[in-house]
Amino acid sequence: MQPRDLSEHVAYEAGRGIEEVARELGRDPDEFVKLASNENPHGPSPAAAVAIREAADGASSYPTAAHADLTDAVAERWDVASEQVWLANGGDGAIDYLSRATLEPGDGVLVPTPGFAYYGMSARFHHGGVEEYRLSREDDFVQTAETVLDAYDGERVVYLTSPHNPSGSTIPLADVAEVADGTGDDALVVVDEAYGEFADRESAVALIEGRDGFDAREDVAVLRTFSKVYGLAGIRLGYAIVPDAWADAYARVNTPFAASEIACRAGLAALGDDEHVERTVETAREAREYMREGIDADVWPSEGNFVLVDVGEATAVAEAMQERGVIVRDCTSFGLPGCIRITCGTEAETERAVETLNEVLADRDRQADRRGVTDA
Repeated sequence: MQPRDLSEHVAYEAGRGIEEVARELGRDPDEFVKLASNENPHGPSPAAAVAIREAADGASSYPTAAHADLTDAVAERWDVASEQVWLANGGDGAIDYLSRATLEPGDGVLVPTPGFAYYGMSARFHHGGVEEYRLSREDDFVQTAETVLDAYDGERVVYLTSPHNPSGSTIPLADVAEVADGTGDDALVVVDEAYGEFADRESAVALIEGRDGFDAREDVAVLRTFSKVYGLAGIRLGYAIVPDAWADAYARVNTPFAASEIACRAGLAALGDDEHVERTVETAREAREYMREGIDADVWPSEGNFVLVDVGEATAVAEAMQERGVIVRDCTSFGLPGCIRITCGTEAETERAVETLNEVLADRDRQADRRGVTDA
């Protein structure tokens, strides 16, 4: 007995953790700073941390009440009906639910490249096909409706990422609406706003609800997560906001108790912790500016909690930085072998990352100069 043919499936490559790297190099974990996975440098919301400890005693019970409480709180946050909120085990869990609700075998999805690998992975898990639209490095990864629609060929789901990972670019709501207008009657436009709190942009929830001068739509859904601004990546909690017409589908596609008791209680507490959110967003803005001004290489503008840097040889630079104690993301897996992505850290972490990267780049340039003299 063998699993079905998985030859077209690609494994997701996560950012490397401190413990993993330290073991590999035979070093003390305290020597390292991890800026590879776009995690919150301030840790979880303090209110959520308290809720996690308090919820531990209730871990033996199914999260019926907690699930309902968090759903209602998220709905209130976005001024939508509770039935429009699909809680999930992380944002990727919400992607799976949307795949189940939309894809018939052989249906296609249209995804950005470079981009989040799980869009395509989920489609393939559900026997769908995957097509891509390219966000061009030469055009600074600008996102427009034209770019998406030029590649569209009847796919059932179209993914937009705003802010985009790994570049940090965003797409205007008018362009999202144009994409939805330009796709088929049975197409769903999914706007992934995992980093939305860090961007000075309105959410695409406005398109679902018909706000800010837009007509209400039944062909747009929005993804959000508690992993980033709330600092809860380790408990896996996310959600989709869907049109009202989609509300009944959730009960038919979700796993029983889609989020745990502890996750729901943590999320509920984190939603009310405005101070933690504001601190995290401000840290990201300051870190982005510091890295753009201080790094001796091209840094793309970003509205996420990370920046993308053109270093020429991503693997070599990332490995050299890791040797010096700073773990960053080699973007070769995104199809960008010349780029690294650096998460916005605390002030001290960000300063260390900039100093380390500049040292690595300077060493590389000196070695190149020496080789040039020798060759001459």
